[in-house]
Formats: sequence, C-alpha cells, structure tokens
Amino acid sequence: MKHLNFIHVINSYGKRVILFLACCLFFVLTSNAQVTSSIDTTKIKIGEQITFKVEVDADTTDLVVFPEGQTFGPLEMIESYKIDTTKNEAKFKLIKTYGLTQFDSGSYKIPKQKIIVGTKTYFTDSLHVEVYTVAVDTTKQNLYGIKPMIEVEKASSDWWIYLLITLVALGFIAFLLYWFIWRKKPLTEEEEIAMLPPYDRAKLALKKLDESNYLQRSELKDYYSELTFIIRKYLDEKVYDRALESTTDELVGRLNLLRDANQIELSTSDINNIETILKRADLVKFAKSAPDIELAKIDRNTIDVEIDQVKEALPEPTEEEKLLDKQYKEEQELKKKRRKIILTVGASILILIATYVGFGLKYGFKYVTDTIIGNEAKELLEGDWVQSDYGVPPIMISTPVVLERIELQAIDSTQQLKRTAFAYGDVNSSFNIGVGTTKYNLQEGEEIDINGAVEETIKSFENNGARNIVVKREQFITPNAAEGLKVFGTGEFPTDVEGQYRSGEYVILIFVSDDKSVMQKIALVWNNKDEYTNDIMDRVLNSVELKKVEE
Repeated sequence: MKHLNFIHVINSYGKRVILFLACCLFFVLTSNAQVTSSIDTTKIKIGEQITFKVEVDADTTDLVVFPEGQTFGPLEMIESYKIDTTKNEAKFKLIKTYGLTQFDSGSYKIPKQKIIVGTKTYFTDSLHVEVYTVAVDTTKQNLYGIKPMIEVEKASSDWWIYLLITLVALGFIAFLLYWFIWRKKPLTEEEEIAMLPPYDRAKLALKKLDESNYLQRSELKDYYSELTFIIRKYLDEKVYDRALESTTDELVGRLNLLRDANQIELSTSDINNIETILKRADLVKFAKSAPDIELAKIDRNTIDVEIDQVKEALPEPTEEEKLLDKQYKEEQELKKKRRKIILTVGASILILIATYVGFGLKYGFKYVTDTIIGNEAKELLEGDWVQSDYGVPPIMISTPVVLERIELQAIDSTQQLKRTAFAYGDVNSSFNIGVGTTKYNLQEGEEIDINGAVEETIKSFENNGARNIVVKREQFITPNAAEGLKVFGTGEFPTDVEGQYRSGEYVILIFVSDDKSVMQKIALVWNNKDEYTNDIMDRVLNSVELKKVEE
C-alpha cells in the first residue's frame, strides 16, 4: 500500500514538472517567434547596400518601437524605410527594413537591435557581414600618389553682390524718376514762343509773317487773316479780353470806350488806323477784294507801329497787380512742384509694390514680409548657430543663441550632489530651450526616478500657466546611438497678454548615464503655429548628442 502511494506521488510530481517545462518551452518559443531579423546577403563590396529586415508579430494593442538612428555601428545606416503592416486576425505583422553599408573592407558584426513590444524588450540576433574591396585593374587604371593638402581661402560672404544689385536698382529707379518727372525737358519752338510776353510774341509773329510767301503767291486772304490775328491777339491779351471773338465794329467801339474812360491813352488816329486795316481785311476775306501788294505791305507796317502805340498807351501795372502776378506765378510753380512730388511718390509706390509682388511670388509673401519688417524667429533661424557642450557628462546641442547658465538648488540634498541648468527664453516666449544635468548620490539598489523628473517638468509648465497638456512617450536615439526617453505633446501656453493663450508643442528628452548616477534632461517648448520656430526646434532636436566624459 505504501509502495502504491509512493508511485502515485511520483507520478503526480512528474506530471507537474512536465507541465512546467512545457509552459516554459511554450513561452520561449512564443517569445522568440515574436521578433525575427534577417539580411539579404552576408557578403558585399565596399559601398554596396545590405537590406536588414526585422519582423514583429504583435497584438493590435501593443506599441512597437523600432530602433532609429545610427544604432547599427560599425555599419552605417543609409536609409530607414517605412513600416509594412499586415493584419492577421487579432495580430499585426510589422516589417521594418533598413539599408546598411560600409565603406571599409573587413569582417563586421551587426550588433543586436533592441525592439520594444508593449512592455517587453526583445533583441535581434547579431549577424556577421564580410565587406570586400573592389579589385582595380592597374593595367587600365593608373595609380597616383596622394596629393599634399593645400590651403583654401575661406569663402567670402556674398553680401556685396546683393548690395551692388540694390544700388544699381535704386540708381535705375532714380534715373527714371529724374528723366520722366524732374528733368526740365527742352522746350519746343511753340512752347518757347508761348512763354514770351505778348508784345514780344506779336513782334515775332510779324517777323514770321514777313518770312512767309503769301504776298509772292498773291495769297492776300491768308496774309490779312494772319495780320489781323496778330493785332487782335495782342489786344485780347493786353486791352480787351474778347478782341478775338468781336466784330470789327464791336472792337473799335470798345477801344473808343476805353479811351473815353481814360483807361487807355490811345489817340483817335491810332484807333482809325486799326479800324481801316480790320475793315480792309474783312473785305479781302469775305468780299474777295484784292488790294495792291504794296498796300498790304503798308498795312503790315501800320500794324507794327500800332502795336508799339498800344504798348505805350497801356498804364503801368500797379504794385498790387505786380504782387498778384508774382503770387500767381508762385502758385503755378508750386502746383507743378506738387504734381512732380505726387508723380514721384506714386511711381515709387508702384515700383515698391511690383518689387514686393515679384519677390513674394518667388520666395513667398510671408517670407518677404518678415524680411522687411523683421521677425526674431526668422533672424535666429537664418543667423549663425552655436554648437556647444553643456553639463558633465556633456550634452552637445546646436542652438541659435548661447544658452545662459541658471543657478538651481537641489530638490533633495540627500540624493542630489550637483545640479546644473542652461536655458534660453521661457514658456511665454515663442520658443524656450532648457538643458539640465543632475548628479545623484544613490544608495545601492536605488534608481533615478525618471517618471518623477518628467512630472516635475510638466508641473513646471503648469506652474507657469500652461494648461490642457497632452503627454506622449516614445524611445529617442541620438545620432551617436545614445538611448533615452522622449516625452512630447501639445498644450496651451500663456502669452504676454494676460488671459490669452497660444497653441504650442513641447519635447522632453531624458537620458541616464551608464553608471546610473547622472540624469541629463532637455526641455523644448515652442509656438507650433510659427513655421520658423518649428524649423528651429527640428534643427535643435536633430543636433542632440551625448558625449562621454573622456571625449
């Protein structure tokens, strides 16, 4: 009976052991089956590409994090392809492919790559790759020695080219304004005659009448028309302003009336001479009368004399009349000057608008506007950046300005030995950059509270007025393969105007040193509605690298 009981116990114990081993084997098989890796070839020539493929079977609810950055050293990653996803019932099959290469011959090993699936961490197999040199046929391709280094002059800035173009454009615009607006154009003969006083103009008209061929061609009608127009025009300007449109009788009657009113000292014989010539001209023009050529010449001389008589008969202008005439001329000059100024301003505005539209179509109107009025973020983005190391161990980062050191007190003096911080701006600025290093004095078995550091930073955002903060997490790998935690998201951040908020983004990067005694933190906050600050933060994030103390 005891023997049977012993056998029963043995059998029961054996079943439990077998069941336990089966569970372990199943766990191992399922775990290893979740992540597999492969390469398309193990032998390449220098510079050829290796395709490294990682396949992951995961639940639809699992978050899968693939390695990013240069984590394949000593091989170099030249391209990271998009993840190919297929669904099989309640699982996803994710395929991530990388393009790798090496530019030096030798035997290399692709290191294990860390894959995070949900809360578990898996590592791919390490794979060996042989890189061979490319054979060179020296019978066809000559070999040459390495040339010595030569000093190259530093390329100078092109600012003088843009300055020269600007000066030439401004000079051309000034020339156009001068030539078409401000330049005194040469006067035509008609304009020069029109600027003469009425007496000189009448004398010049008689001279031109003498130079005509009316009398030689016996064109008496045209001759007398010109002759009477000369005297009528002079009288119209100096004596009676309706002399050109009045009949002979009306004009003579007006002259007699002015003489009787002592407004003009013209004798009766002078008026009769003018009347006689005007009536003879009427007969020639309307009754086709044909006086002798010599008589026509006498009439011309008579008109010449009468013009002199009228000039002497006219009263001298009073001082008031001279002043009014001077004021009139000044007003006319002022009007001309104002017209030139208006034309100059209008032309300048049109040229500026055309220039703005031209550059706006080429570079974008916002970019041109920000260039003209000035945009701090744009100037920082396009200015000279600074690459510097902060803290110990150093954090190497590129920023548009040098970060200023901030004195901080340790939160817990029993755990923290030293805490340093550097920053630019604050949460109210268009962007804020903060870099901090904290050295801990931990007891054996203690670890740095990374979650607490994240909560501390988020809490500082809220203490400065931020609200509606969305928090996301993922792995972050620097170009030199340093792994860390990336906490990022969006929120509403206060502006300089009290009670107003703007949309913004933030990124918190946290790294822990190999000896688990130092935490390095980078905090970035910026206005995500401004394309310049977005570009600045992308450039800052891409520049983050960690350096060991001995480097």
